[in-house]
Amino acid sequence: MTWWLCSVSKIDLVTELYCFVFLFSLKDDDSGDHDQNEENSTSKDGEKEKTERDKNQSSSKRKAVVPGPAEHPLQYNYTFWYSRRTPGRPTSSQSYEQNIKQIGTFASVEQFWRFYSHMVRPGDLTGHSDFHLFKEGIKPMWEDDANKNGGKWIIRLRKGLASRCWENLILAMLGEQFMVGEEICGAVVSVRFQEDIISIWNKTASDQATTARIRDTLRRVLNLPPNTIMEYKTHTDSIKMPGRLGPQRLLFQNLWKPRLNVP
Repeated sequence: MTWWLCSVSKIDLVTELYCFVFLFSLKDDDSGDHDQNEENSTSKDGEKEKTERDKNQSSSKRKAVVPGPAEHPLQYNYTFWYSRRTPGRPTSSQSYEQNIKQIGTFASVEQFWRFYSHMVRPGDLTGHSDFHLFKEGIKPMWEDDANKNGGKWIIRLRKGLASRCWENLILAMLGEQFMVGEEICGAVVSVRFQEDIISIWNKTASDQATTARIRDTLRRVLNLPPNTIMEYKTHTDSIKMPGRLGPQRLLFQNLWKPRLNVP
C-alpha cells in the first residue's frame, strides 16, 4: 500500500485551485449580538434545530464512499476536517464541535490525492487553524467513543516544518506503517503564531506497548533527531486541562534545520 501512495503522482494544479473555497470564507463565531431579545433567540433556536435535523437526514442519505474502478483501495476510509478559532477564546466541547468543518471522505489512493492536491498546505495557513485526518466515522474530538479512552503523541515544530511533516505523517498513516492494528484514530496538524504542532491519536492510552510502537514509528517516518522531545497525553488529561493542546511547551531542536534543509 505504501508503494502506491508514493508512486501515484500529484496533479499540478494552478494556484487559484489551491484550496477549497470555503476555507477562505470561514468566519469566527463571535459576530452575534448577545443582547438580542427573547423572541429572536427562540427563533434562532428553532432554526438551529431544523438545520441539525436537515443535516442528519442528509447524512443518512449520503452514499457510502467506495474506491472507483481500477483505483487502489485503502485499508480504511478517511475523512479530512478543518477548524479555526479565535485565540484566547474559551472553547467548550459544543462550540468546538460546531467549529469543525468536514472537507470530504475518500476510500482510495487516487481519491486521497484528488482532495490533497486542492488543499492549502499547513505552512500557508494563518491564525489558529487545524487540519484533521481521521478514519471515517470518528470525529476529531476527545469525547468521541473511539477516542475517549485514548491519547495522542504531540510534537511541537518551529515554523517552516509543518507542511513536510504533515505530509510524511499522513502518508505513513494511510500506508499502515504504524502496524498497530485498529489503534490509530487519526492525525492533526495545528498552526499557531509562533510554532506548529502535529499529533497522532490512538484508541487505547493504557496500552504501553502500542503507544511505544507508535512513538518509534513516528520518529522513523519523520526522521526525528534522537533528542527530539515528544509528549504522550491522554484525552482524559486533555479534557481536564485548559486549552485544547494543554499547557506544556515542547521545544523542537534546531537540529531539524540541517536534517530537512530548511532555509
